[in-house]
Amino acid sequence: MKTFVPKKDEIERKWWLVNAEGKVLGRLATEVATLLRGKKKPQFVDFFDSGDFVIVINAEKIHVTGKKLEDKVYYSHSGYPGGLKTDSLKDLLKDKPEEVIRRAVWGMIPKNKLGRAVFKKLKVYRGPRHPHEAQMPQEYQF
Repeated sequence: MKTFVPKKDEIERKWWLVNAEGKVLGRLATEVATLLRGKKKPQFVDFFDSGDFVIVINAEKIHVTGKKLEDKVYYSHSGYPGGLKTDSLKDLLKDKPEEVIRRAVWGMIPKNKLGRAVFKKLKVYRGPRHPHEAQMPQEYQF
C-alpha cells in the first residue's frame, strides 16, 4: 500500500470567515490553526500545505479567561543590549488586537518553512469589515 500525497493542483482552497466576537482567544486560535493547516480535510498530509485561507473579523471583541488581561505579558527583543520590550495583553488588545490573534495562532503552527507559508493565509481585522468580498468567504461555525 502506498502513501497518498496530494499534488498542488488537487488541493481546493476555501476562504473561511471567522467572527471573533465573544470567543475565547485560545479556543479561537486552535480552530483557526486547524483550518490553516487543513487538518480537517481527508487529504491532509503533515509535510504539505493543504489548508484554507482564514479571515478573522472583530478581533477587538475577543475574551480571555482568568486574570490574563493583567498577568499575560508579550516579550520582544531588538537583539541589542537592553532591547527587551514588554507589552501586557490589556495594552496590546487596546492598541493592536490583530496582533494578539496572530501571536496566538503562530504559537500553534510549526516554526519552519511550512509554518510560515501556512501563516501567510491568515488575515485578521479589527472590525467587522474586510477587503476579501471577491473571494466569497463562507461563514465558519464552531
